[in-house]
Amino acid sequence: MDLKLMLTTFSMIFLAELGDKTQVATFCLSAECESSRLSVFVGSAAALVLSALIATALGEAVTRVIPQSYIKLAAGAFFIIVGIWTLQAAVRTIFFS
Repeated sequence: MDLKLMLTTFSMIFLAELGDKTQVATFCLSAECESSRLSVFVGSAAALVLSALIATALGEAVTRVIPQSYIKLAAGAFFIIVGIWTLQAAVRTIFFS
């Protein structure tokens, strides 16, 4: 196992998930279910593990067909587009509400 890769992946995913809608949903479920917070934790953790498993499997399958450089380019473009879209929505909310 590549420890450096594992720690890099952990750091990136951990930081990306902070304040994410998944974390907010888990927070809300936990607040509503005082008696079974462990169930909320296990359900949330299992969902994240399953989504990571699917992403890893799809990532491996897709790289067999599409070169990795194209995937990185498409992912970068996607994040830039989503960032611009989010900024536009924020500007509209702040200045035109």
